[in-house]
Amino acid sequence: MPGVRATIGRSALRRCVPVLLAAFLSAAAVSRAAAATVHPELWPQRAAPAARPDTDAFVEALLARMSLEEKVGQMIQADIASIKPDDLRQYKLGAILAGGGSAPGGKVRTTPRAWLDLADALYRAELEGGSAAHRPIPLVFGIDAVHGHAKIIGATIFPHNVGLGATHDAQLIERIGEATAQEVAATGIDWTFAPTVAVARDVRWGRSYESYSDDPQLVAAYAPAMVRGLQGAGGGFMSPGHTLSSVKHFLGDGGTQDGRDQGDNRAPESTLIRVHAAGYAPAIDAGDLIVMASFSAWQGVKMHANHDLLTTVLKGRLGFEGFVVGDWNAHEEIPGCSKFSCPEAIRAGIDMLMAPDGWRRIYDNTIAQVRAGEISGQRIDDAVRRILRVKALAGVFTRAAPEDRPDAGHFEVLGSAKHRELARRAVRESLVLLKNEHATLPLSPRAHLLVAGDAADRISAQAGGWTVDWQGDHNHNADFPGATSIYSALRAAVTAGGGTVTLSRDAAFREHPDAAIVVFGEGPYAEFEGDRETLDFASEDQRTLALLRSLRARGIPTVAVFLSGRPLWVNPEINAADAFVAAWLPGTEGEGIADVLLAGSDGRPRFDFQGRLSFPWPATGMPVTYDGTDQVAGVLFPRGYGLSYAHGGEVASLAEDPRLAPDRGDRDTLFQSGHLTAPWSAFIADELATVRMTGKTQASPRGAVKLALDGTQLSIRWAGTGPSVFWIGGRPIDLRAAVAAGQVIETRLRVATAPTGRVRAGPRCASSSQAAESGCGARGAGLLDVTQLLDSVAPGDTATLSIPLACFAKAGHALASVAGPIELSTGGSLALDLTDVRFASRADRHCDPRVETVK
Repeated sequence: MPGVRATIGRSALRRCVPVLLAAFLSAAAVSRAAAATVHPELWPQRAAPAARPDTDAFVEALLARMSLEEKVGQMIQADIASIKPDDLRQYKLGAILAGGGSAPGGKVRTTPRAWLDLADALYRAELEGGSAAHRPIPLVFGIDAVHGHAKIIGATIFPHNVGLGATHDAQLIERIGEATAQEVAATGIDWTFAPTVAVARDVRWGRSYESYSDDPQLVAAYAPAMVRGLQGAGGGFMSPGHTLSSVKHFLGDGGTQDGRDQGDNRAPESTLIRVHAAGYAPAIDAGDLIVMASFSAWQGVKMHANHDLLTTVLKGRLGFEGFVVGDWNAHEEIPGCSKFSCPEAIRAGIDMLMAPDGWRRIYDNTIAQVRAGEISGQRIDDAVRRILRVKALAGVFTRAAPEDRPDAGHFEVLGSAKHRELARRAVRESLVLLKNEHATLPLSPRAHLLVAGDAADRISAQAGGWTVDWQGDHNHNADFPGATSIYSALRAAVTAGGGTVTLSRDAAFREHPDAAIVVFGEGPYAEFEGDRETLDFASEDQRTLALLRSLRARGIPTVAVFLSGRPLWVNPEINAADAFVAAWLPGTEGEGIADVLLAGSDGRPRFDFQGRLSFPWPATGMPVTYDGTDQVAGVLFPRGYGLSYAHGGEVASLAEDPRLAPDRGDRDTLFQSGHLTAPWSAFIADELATVRMTGKTQASPRGAVKLALDGTQLSIRWAGTGPSVFWIGGRPIDLRAAVAAGQVIETRLRVATAPTGRVRAGPRCASSSQAAESGCGARGAGLLDVTQLLDSVAPGDTATLSIPLACFAKAGHALASVAGPIELSTGGSLALDLTDVRFASRADRHCDPRVETVK
């Protein structure tokens, strides 16, 4: 749609002129050394919002009659997994959410009715037993409906944002927002945690599929479109069929170092303004009243603690009059904070703390901190005023309980034919044709087609993360009633056209096919579990590459359909296929792919390829790079590239050396040279809570164990104040094959201070539910006592601790699904410096833990 693209460009350019000027001045005036300092005068300044005297008077009158306890309650959002309706009769919280793995009764595959019943019960309980001094204050209920109402069984699941970016169609985005809001409202939920307006600049980031593009202008055009779709244009939000929106994550989450989720964005302020803030002003102009703060940091300062950006810039220069909500316990990553206590976040400008499982204790602690003067009453009033203003503007005070709303209970809207057709169109228009040799596509519906690949008949692979559950990796086709896999869509269309289709994941066949379609790609993931060390896909899926080469060697025209949450280096697969289609994460409507791949009965295309890359495609296994003027290097196919039936083209043979950086790509390395290999992260826990390390230092909530990245080593210091644990984890892993191969977990370390208590080591058990499924048993089961081994190392000496994985299997650890390959726990004091952690091989396969001093 060239006309839409041109309109987007002109509109965005008009908005960006002051931003570009600010960026130029910032680059000229601010040195790299001083870049951590925010210069508010360089940021664009929005006009003050229009006065709303009636709303303001209502809010001020209500605020004046509220107790401190009621005010602090409004500033807290709890998760449905940790709060019951009865709790809300005493604790008048401002909001509730359903996090990634949360659902009514803990059953993620429950019915839409159960969702509506829970929303209604929570709402009514909140209004009971209130203060006699003022009218009740209803809560709002939020959910991650980030590509449709995808936690709900039977809902329409749209392509993830990375695919929607390839459509270059803002009007389509608005219509998807409208459809999503209708389905969310049917279950009685008020608030959608969308849109994500991150500008992903390193797609190794595990949330890249939540980004529309690396182009800030496209993001700036999509952000207001989605806000209007969800909320309704012209202030119609929260009217029937609409929800509140919230743009996220403020600020810079798409530009973290090495693409690490929750990491540090080290870009200069000019880039923060020009690139990463591009979506916020347009979204606010469209009526967005909630902004979610980012887990990430800028120049080493966590966003949840950044007063200059949250308060001075967002609420000041950008004129944001709504409220800032935190992310899932993100305040606990601020030095000195825990998930139960964080005055720093409130002082910085977080108005509503997302405290999913620590809500009760942070409520009590915040009240105490206000009374002790750690948080001013003025700041509390400002936060609550903002929350009440949003609720008043959104009509929350005049809205009926969920069960009584005109848009609730109409479950027929979930996965309706109208919404599925919209999603099908979005799939068609998001497909990007990267190669089409010998006019292989479109395929005749009269042909005999072979459909192969692990993802061909797997809807979970099409849908990706944030689908039914958080990671989306435990779903089956039965969890998607009404949905269509790519294989079933092809089969239906080809059968109707007079042809035949055979499904064979490994491409085995008896009758020689006229052509083959191989569907493969990334498995489902979300957030940091999807972080990558490189973009080299070929190295992790040699089976599919061999399958493609085998088909070509047998003279079978082959179409590769690649499912992914980002552009990846797939040169060998592109070379091995006659046609190659980037299908992203298309969601539940596989027909959209069949629509474009198959010709009509007349042999002509039914639909042409309209998708064009919204991200540059990498030339190597390392990410593309950007200079200070956004010029991109390391590109194979530029942003905007995409072939079509009308304008095709051949692709020359591509280089098959991924050219990985020397310190990247070793899949057996967990930690080396001061770098944790993605998706692995360091975690620590004490009796209070668990926290992930996302900066240079991190302490457990009670300070029982502390971490510090110091040059090339990771220092761990146990204080001896109680049981505490360090582990390296990330994505659940099955270690049974590693046991069979005789692998060991090998750690090079220096014992700075010898242990004063028992030290145990071994793989980290998964969560209790996963542990039961995998046979992992109780947390700590199967760990080995390594106290004597560590005692044998002289303080200051460097040694290699080597433990065969077979030892843990022998000790009763099932190893089928562990949360991390290695943990160390002790209740005593201990100081270790780690320089290298990896899987290694031994000639023998005996259970023989050993420690050897490194000379």
